Amino acid sequence: MKIQIINGPNINLLGKREPAIYGDETFDSCLEALRRKYADVEIEYFQSNVEGFLIDCIQQCGFSVDGIVLNAGAYTHTSIALLDAIRSIPAPVVEVHISNVHAREDFRHTSMIAPACKGVIAGFGLQSYDLAIRALLGEK
Repeated sequence: MKIQIINGPNINLLGKREPAIYGDETFDSCLEALRRKYADVEIEYFQSNVEGFLIDCIQQCGFSVDGIVLNAGAYTHTSIALLDAIRSIPAPVVEVHISNVHAREDFRHTSMIAPACKGVIAGFGLQSYDLAIRALLGEK
């Protein structure tokens, strides 16, 4: 099984960026732990601050992977282009957020991409990625 994790803007700053909201762990350490836990799953990773690069990645991998874990960051709330990209591929996509977006600013309460996703996981810190992988694997 192959799963692609795609992170959007500012996720590259985890561990430094607003630790009260996002914690002090880097995504590299999270990714390493996920790869250890799911040793039988090929987990690929991509991060970009550029919306078009995220779309390119979705289009390139969306026909060959078994699922995508997508943290689109702030593009979640603004990007119809990401919505269209997700709708264009057969791979299921799980939208993830590290923070509980519904406990934050009002503009974060609306996801433009959720209608095209299999599900949404938010508010469990970096554990949100683990929960998304479990969902894609069909675990309970």
